[in-house]
Amino acid sequence: VQLQASGGGLVHSGGSLRLSCVASGRTFSNNGMGWFRQAPGKEREFVATIGWNGGNIYYADSVKGRFIISRDRAKNTIYLQMNSLKAEDTAVYYCAASRYAVGGSEQGNYVKWGQGTQVTVSS
Repeated sequence: VQLQASGGGLVHSGGSLRLSCVASGRTFSNNGMGWFRQAPGKEREFVATIGWNGGNIYYADSVKGRFIISRDRAKNTIYLQMNSLKAEDTAVYYCAASRYAVGGSEQGNYVKWGQGTQVTVSS
């Protein structure tokens, strides 16, 4: 069972990136999913979450209005569209699968984590 995140890279401030996270080995179509990030020297923090059926979407205040989380259950994939990127968005981004149908913002809800993808925003 594996979560594979991809789509990170280097982008200028104001630019956009789309992250993807594909689950292999088993389906997480009935699980809430989430994105978290960890900046250098900081603790990992919540970014966004989406429920099993595409509802129950919540964002951290720092990304609200700029990031969009979505999922394609048939492809066992979740996405994070990141727009208007800022230097403070620089971090390793992790996808995760919740033990519940709704993900939530608490890291303890999540039982499977991807390996992370680096996002670097230059100012």
